[in-house]
Amino acid sequence: MAARHSTADILDAAVHVREAARSATAGATGVDTVLAALSEVVEHDHASLTRWDPALGRHTTLAGSYPADATAYIETRLHRDPVFPVLRSPARGGLWLGDVPEPLLAASPGFQDVLAPLGIEDGVAQCLFAADGRYVGMLNVSIRRPRATPDPARAVVTLLTESLAAAVDSREAPAPAGTGPGPRRPGGLSPRELEVLAELTEGRTNRQIAALLYITPRTVGTHIEHILAKLDLPNRAAAAAQAAAWGITSPH
Repeated sequence: MAARHSTADILDAAVHVREAARSATAGATGVDTVLAALSEVVEHDHASLTRWDPALGRHTTLAGSYPADATAYIETRLHRDPVFPVLRSPARGGLWLGDVPEPLLAASPGFQDVLAPLGIEDGVAQCLFAADGRYVGMLNVSIRRPRATPDPARAVVTLLTESLAAAVDSREAPAPAGTGPGPRRPGGLSPRELEVLAELTEGRTNRQIAALLYITPRTVGTHIEHILAKLDLPNRAAAAAQAAAWGITSPH
C-alpha cells in the first residue's frame, strides 16, 4: 500500500472515505469499501467496522481483517473491557493506543490478551454515534508500529466518524446528495464561507483564493476567521480537515 505522507493526500483520501460511506449508507456498496478507503487515511495492519446489536448485547463485524480470536473479542467481550467506558463517552474522540494510561492498559484483556500478542503498538478505537445520540457501532484500527507525530490522520479519523456511523447504522436513511449551500448549510456557514472553505482543502493561500473568487485577500482572511469561529477550530488545516469530512471539495 502506498504511504500517505502529506496532509493534502490524507484529506483527499478522507473525501474518498466519505464517498464510500455515503454509498454504503445508501446500500449501493458494502461497508468493506469504506474500510478499504480508510486504509488510505491511516495505514494499518488490522481494522474493523462493527455494528452494535442492542437486542443481542454484542457487536457484529460488517468488515474487518482481524484474526478470528481478535474478531470474537471485539464482538462479544470488548464492551465489557475496562477501556470501553472511556471509549463510549460521546464527548470523546477516538482513543489512540499511545494515549491510554499504562494502568488501564495493564487492566485491559483486550490489549494484554488480544492486541499485544499481535505485536500491536499503535492504533485507534472509536465509538460511533448516530445523529440522535444512539450508539451504533465501532471502528477499530491496529498498527504494529508507532505512527509519527504530529499525525494529521488523527484529526481526520475523528472528523469522519459521522459518515462512519451512518455506514454502520442499520436504521440510517440514505444521506442527502450534495453539500452545497441550502437551508441546512454545514456548520451554519454562509455560501461565500463555504466557497472559501472548499478552497482551503486544496491548501491555497489567501491570495490564491481571492483570485479564484474575485475578492480581496483581506476579505478571504475575514471569511477564514469567521469559519474558524463558527466551527470552533484552531486553524485553517483543521478547517480543511472538517471540509474533507463533509465531502466539500473545490470546483477549481
